[in-house]
Amino acid sequence: TCRHFTGLRDNQSLRMTHQSPTLSEAQKRELHENALRIVSPGKGILAADESVGSMAKRLAQVGVENTEENRRQYRQILFSADDRINNCIGGVIFFHETLYQHSDNGVAFVKMIRDRGILVGIKVDKGVVPLAGTSGETTTQGLDGLSERCAQYKKDGAVFAKWRCVLKISDTNPSRLAITENANVLARYSSICQQHGIVPIIEPEILPDGDHDLKRSQYITEKVLAAVYKAMSDHHVYLEGTLLKPNMVTAGHSCSTKYSPEEVAMATVTALRRTVPPAVTGVAFLSGGQSEEEASVHLNAINNCPLAKPWILTFSFGRALQASALRAWRGHKENEKAATEQFIKRAEANSLACQGKYPGGDNYGDVGHRSYGSCYAY
Repeated sequence: TCRHFTGLRDNQSLRMTHQSPTLSEAQKRELHENALRIVSPGKGILAADESVGSMAKRLAQVGVENTEENRRQYRQILFSADDRINNCIGGVIFFHETLYQHSDNGVAFVKMIRDRGILVGIKVDKGVVPLAGTSGETTTQGLDGLSERCAQYKKDGAVFAKWRCVLKISDTNPSRLAITENANVLARYSSICQQHGIVPIIEPEILPDGDHDLKRSQYITEKVLAAVYKAMSDHHVYLEGTLLKPNMVTAGHSCSTKYSPEEVAMATVTALRRTVPPAVTGVAFLSGGQSEEEASVHLNAINNCPLAKPWILTFSFGRALQASALRAWRGHKENEKAATEQFIKRAEANSLACQGKYPGGDNYGDVGHRSYGSCYAY
């Protein structure tokens, strides 16, 4: 009787958990093809989706007032780069404001990007908020109305999206609650995006604040990514139509031990191999406050890591593609061409790095140009 009862219960649970198809084969094909296009060989993502608040900090660093016109002028410097970036950039993530802006000549930024075969993405989260009952941890808001916003963004030219969650490492963090909550939010966002034919970029960023060593960073990264992909499974997310945007596994910025690029690469690839299903189309790393050169050297080492890597490993950089361009520009019209050249230079460096072919510059580890602010938030 016991055996019979157990078998019956198993059959019932199988029926209960059977998934109704959420996406048609055509929808799946479109998602997978767009994900592949974004991270096709030698290509990565320009993250130009800084919020108004984040842009205020960036512009203040070079003495430029944070107005809508100055933000437009700055984005135009990036978007007007010549054909050299076509082989380096597969997608550009826009902020809502930027999606509806135009160049000096009246050409929509979206059209400028799409006309060169680069896909348009959009940041859809609404920023981090405190997670009650935790020690300073957060979750990310923006699920309300997301379905309607995705439908509109798709009409307006976006084919992929980004949602950023933030976790911190300390003696007590991240808590199980923060890990689980952020994983579920990322899965819910991913599911909603896919219903509208939008490829979700999944960004569970573990901040580099603190003095933790490489081993602890790797351990926490594994726990966070394992929770994320458990949630993706629970929410029936189609993994082939997603991209992951994780942190590289690096020690905390205050850690006294300095690790080589090869050590960072081994820790990063090992963490991914233990947690990220091979079905995921691509992994586009965030730069996490590293200098431009550090980010490129680490990405290159990751691609040369001797472990088997079933995913495309590339970049989704904001500051690590833009810091030199911003410093060259400083708000002056006559500096625009020089600033654009700086952006192209970093795009070409990272294109080589995601193929494991970047020879490296002279200023690796130049912390004087770290574009990092403690506990930064969008």
